[in-house]
Amino acid sequence: MTTPPHQVACLIRVPSEVVKQRAQVSPSSSTFQVLSNTLYQEGIQGLYRGYKSTVLREIPFSLVQFPLWESLKDLWSWKQGHVVDSWQSATCGAFAGGFAAAVTTPLDVAKTRIMLAKAGSSNASGNVLSALHSVWRSQGLPGLFAGVVPRMTAISLGGFIFLGTYDKTRRLLL
Repeated sequence: MTTPPHQVACLIRVPSEVVKQRAQVSPSSSTFQVLSNTLYQEGIQGLYRGYKSTVLREIPFSLVQFPLWESLKDLWSWKQGHVVDSWQSATCGAFAGGFAAAVTTPLDVAKTRIMLAKAGSSNASGNVLSALHSVWRSQGLPGLFAGVVPRMTAISLGGFIFLGTYDKTRRLLL
């Protein structure tokens, strides 16, 4: 059985995300200090805290983004009577990415809480439902969607660049 691409990508993404987020909440510490402290206090497992929650976020994100991107391209193609250009595909990618980002923000919030939790705390256990419940109890719906606008903005830009570039490259190669 092969390993799904999301799991492989997360092997690299999660440690860098853990260090980045911890550095953001500890501005007096350098990136190297955050990395060293994490390894010293928690071992290699500390760098992979949030791995499962990241994979659990990535799967629904992709299940929303890619079919929506394809559907938007099909709709635009149908409306104009010919296949979309690469810039139009990129625009569809931006909308699809932004929408997928919005609907998966609660999972991103849970992942962040898990990654930033103090070792030994309930959130550090990595239970996504428990983290979501904790946010819901303390902050309600606004807490579950904390950071939704910057997340949508960044992922929309990424969707525009990456999916537009993918489409252009695919056309050049075919």
